[in-house]
Amino acid sequence: MKFFVFTIFPEMIHVYAQYGIVKQAIKKGALTLEVIDLRQYADKGRVDDEAYGGLPGMVIKPEPVFRAYKSITERYGRPYTILPEPWGKRLVQQDLDRLSQKESLAVICGRYEGIDERVRVLADEELSLGDFVLSGGEIFALALLEGVARLLPDVLSEPESLLSDSFRRWLGYPVYTRPPEYEGLKVPGVLLSGNHKLIELWKLWHSIERTLTYRPDLIPEDITPLERDIMESIKKGIKFEEWIKMRR
Repeated sequence: MKFFVFTIFPEMIHVYAQYGIVKQAIKKGALTLEVIDLRQYADKGRVDDEAYGGLPGMVIKPEPVFRAYKSITERYGRPYTILPEPWGKRLVQQDLDRLSQKESLAVICGRYEGIDERVRVLADEELSLGDFVLSGGEIFALALLEGVARLLPDVLSEPESLLSDSFRRWLGYPVYTRPPEYEGLKVPGVLLSGNHKLIELWKLWHSIERTLTYRPDLIPEDITPLERDIMESIKKGIKFEEWIKMRR
């Protein structure tokens, strides 16, 4: 995948790309990242100006954005283009799944009071991280970059872990590592038992429990009889260990 970021702060993107899963995706050749400095396409480097109508704050001018975008489309063709906006559709995991299938993605990052309205004609869709306001689109671009990068083929060393991600069906279950006890806090015995069938039931139980507690709006409609049994048991206050004994 080719991933383009149009920004007036290219170093924010370059630095992030030197770490973690994004670095790995680039190293493995699954991802090509190109960061476009809008200042290089601005007259005398002036990328912003005062808003018409006496409105407060500075606005990113249209000329550098259109020029930069044209330079990319002439070389690579037109990428699927995202404009981060606080009123845009909230980004969810299903969007990452969908966007990870694109051959190329671009994010046009506004700054200050926003970006000239005319730039909107370049965008395929507007997305948001949530109902809050940031000073620019770079944080969104980085979130999208990492969220998509980890879904690309052969990037994760253990790709099966994607199947248990939160929002695939239920939220994620608790995870532990060594030592088995720390300051009186112990790893659940079932995880040390070596009983893989029991461990799978424990994972499912706690995924359902976490979903019921934090995001009941995410409960799937097509729950299985086993999932329904677990859910009803949790609602009754039954613990996992008690539930296992009841099933024997």
